[in-house]
Amino acid sequence: MYINFRRISKCRCVHLLVASLVLYVMLVGLEPLDHHAVSHVRSFGYRYLVNKFDFNATFRIAAYRRHGGPETGHDGGGTTGFPYLINHPDKCDGGGGGGGGWGRVLLLLFVKSSPENSAQRRAIRDTWGNETFVPGRRGERVRVLFVLGAHPDPGQRLRVQEDLLREDRAHGDLIQQDFADTFHNLTAKLVLQFQWARHHCPDARFLMSADDDVFVHVPNLLRYLRGLLDSPSGGRDLWVGHVHRGAPPNRRKSSKYYVSRELYPLPCYPDYTAGAGYVVSGDVAAKIYGATLVLRSSMYIDDVFMGMCASVAGVSPLDHAYFSGEGKAQRHPCIFDQMITSHGHETDMYALWRATAERELARSAPGPLGDTYCVAVRAALLCRPHYRDTYSCMAAFM
Repeated sequence: MYINFRRISKCRCVHLLVASLVLYVMLVGLEPLDHHAVSHVRSFGYRYLVNKFDFNATFRIAAYRRHGGPETGHDGGGTTGFPYLINHPDKCDGGGGGGGGWGRVLLLLFVKSSPENSAQRRAIRDTWGNETFVPGRRGERVRVLFVLGAHPDPGQRLRVQEDLLREDRAHGDLIQQDFADTFHNLTAKLVLQFQWARHHCPDARFLMSADDDVFVHVPNLLRYLRGLLDSPSGGRDLWVGHVHRGAPPNRRKSSKYYVSRELYPLPCYPDYTAGAGYVVSGDVAAKIYGATLVLRSSMYIDDVFMGMCASVAGVSPLDHAYFSGEGKAQRHPCIFDQMITSHGHETDMYALWRATAERELARSAPGPLGDTYCVAVRAALLCRPHYRDTYSCMAAFM
C-alpha cells in the first residue's frame, strides 16, 4: 500500500491551524463564560473545600477613612458620622398611621431609594408599603421608611432637596443623611439602616431591607414571620433571603461591580443574601450593627458588606426560594400564594398589587386537589430546561 506522507503532513498542519484558531476563539469569545462559570466554581471550591476564610481577622479594624470620602465616624468603621437631613426618631413610638398606636413593632421595613425616585416611592406608598393596608393583629405594627442620601449633582441638589422636604412633610416616612447617594456609597446606606434601627427602634422583632423596585407581598411575609415567632426558635437568629454562596469578586475593570485585589484580597466573598430584599431578626440586627462598628466598610457593594458583617457576627444566611433576589415573579395566582419578594418593578407596581390583592381577598384553603394543581402549575412555570431569571425550580414544591 502506498502512503503519501507529504499529504498526511499537510493535513496535520491544517488540523493544527484549525485547532489553534478554535482555541483562540474560545479563549477570547468565551471569556465571560470563564468569568461567570469557571471563577464561580473555583471560588466555591475554595470557600467550602479548601479553606473557610477568616473574614474577621482580614477586615476587623478600629477605624478607617472611607474611600474617597470623609472619616466614617468616631466610634468605628460602621457609624457613618453623616448628619441627618431628614429624620423621624419617633417613628416606632406609639402614635402613627395604621398601627393603632399600641404594641411592639413586628416589622421595621427599610426601602432603599434614591432622591429622584419619587414616583417609585409613591407607588410603594399606594400599594404594598401603605401601613394602613397591612393585615395586622392586635399588638403588632409594621413601620415603613425610605432611606436615602443627598442628590449627587451639586447643581440639582438644592431643588431636589426642597422636593424631598415637601414629600416628607406630606408623608413623614423619609430618613436621609448627608452623603452622596451613589453606587459607591451603598454601604453608607446599609449602615444607616442598622444604625437608625439600633438607636430608634431597638425592640422591633424583625428588620427588612428592600430596593424601591422590589414588590413585597406583605401578607405572605407576615404569615412567614408569625410562623417563626411560634416556632421553637422564637424568630431569633434569623437572616433570610436569596443566598449567594462562595461567589467570587469581579476582577474585570469594565464591570460596575469591579473590586480590586487591594480592596478585597480574598478569592471569594462570604455567603450573603441579595441586597434586593432580605429580613433579619431583631437580635441579628443588633449583631450586624455591632459588626459595623469594628469592620471597615470600604467595600462599596452593600450586600457583600452585609455578608462580611454577618460573618464577623457569627450569623449564617438562610435561603428562601420565594425571596427572588434579582429575579422577577411569574404572573400567576399559584405563584402569588407563595411569593415574598419580586424584583424589577419600576413601572408595574400597581398592576402587580391589584393582581395580588385580588388573590388575597379570594384566598381560602385550597384543599388537596388545589394544592396539587398549584404544584403542577408552578413546576411548569419554574422548572424549565433553560435559565429563567425568576424563582428556582425548588420553589415549585414548597
